Parts: sequence; C-alpha cells; structure tokens
Amino acid sequence: MRKLVTVLMGAAVLSVALSGMAMAQSYPNVSGLTSFSASADYMSLAGYLRYLTHQQTGQWLTYQEAGRMVQQ
Repeated sequence: MRKLVTVLMGAAVLSVALSGMAMAQSYPNVSGLTSFSASADYMSLAGYLRYLTHQQTGQWLTYQEAGRMVQQ
C-alpha cells in the first residue's frame, strides 16, 4: 500500500512539473494591439501581457520579462 501511494504521489508531482513547463511557453499574443488604447485596457503592451498572464496562471511576470516578450 505504501509503495502504491509513493508511486501515485511521484506521478502527481511529475505531471504538475511538466504542466508548469508547458504553460510557461505559451503567452498571450499582444502584438496586434496598440499601447495605451482601449484594446490593451489603457496599459502598455508589457503591462497588459503581465496582466493577461497573471489571469491565466496566477503568477506575475517581471516587467523586464514581459518587455522582452513584447519585443520578440
């Protein structure tokens, strides 16, 4: 019984780790928006990307990370 619980816990931890890596690679696309417009909720594109990412994942990007993503 103890081995079964250990295997199940290991599988759960592995699936959480892999799903976190997959989420980190998919950010919302804000390239077609204009900064400080109604479409970006009157935010900079980096700020809007940070906001959208937080809504999806519950974690905040740094402003520098978001700025790099917008430039790419």
